[in-house]
Amino acid sequence: MSGHSKWATIKHAKGAADAKRGQLFTKFIKEISIAARMGGGDPNSNPRLRTAILKARASNMPKDNIERAIKKGTGELGNTVFEEKVYEGYGPAGVAILVEVLTDNNNRAAANVRNIFSKTGGNLGATGSVSYMFARKGVIEYDAEAVNEDEIMDAGLEAGAEDIVNEDGVITVTTDPNDFATVLEALQSKGYESVSAEVSMVPDTYQALDNEQATKLQKLIDRLEEDDDVQNVYHNGEFPEGFEG
Repeated sequence: MSGHSKWATIKHAKGAADAKRGQLFTKFIKEISIAARMGGGDPNSNPRLRTAILKARASNMPKDNIERAIKKGTGELGNTVFEEKVYEGYGPAGVAILVEVLTDNNNRAAANVRNIFSKTGGNLGATGSVSYMFARKGVIEYDAEAVNEDEIMDAGLEAGAEDIVNEDGVITVTTDPNDFATVLEALQSKGYESVSAEVSMVPDTYQALDNEQATKLQKLIDRLEEDDDVQNVYHNGEFPEGFEG
């Protein structure tokens, strides 16, 4: 199995937490707002904002919500300032974990993340302790039964994708982060609907887990993702076949 199919497995295992639509929309709003604050409210000249909007639309976030988030970021609707932080640590069985935070209160976010790690069998590490194990990539996934693999392959590579793999019923298109929006828009323009699409931190190698270790790791991930300040959680744990969390 390649890293791509393992990544699909990870995404599937964490899908239960992402299914909380209201919580997911809250994360999108923060992401869109900070992108608009940093690069302006025009997605055509702000690649980060365009990417955030694409992700929100892929999850059927209403247009009004997106526009309000942009105005919030540009200061038209008041100015809550979010800051970005990345925490690094280890989970059960030494699994490497990256936690991306968008917060208006650094002290609260740091205390909460540290508390979650300590109560669920993990521990925070120093900056740089695990980030070297990950690479930032655009990851677009399709249901292999719903799309034509050859057509996705041709369209994706023509648009600038780095790699396209079909394994375990999931077609995974991998891009350079800078090409993510271009590739996703090219595939969307041809009518292909993605299962998921985001710029992610993809691990170089994976740590195989047994069922007990996987259960503990899933609990840690769920607790982190339930925290309002936590935007994304990435890890290099490989769940055992058939694990459902």
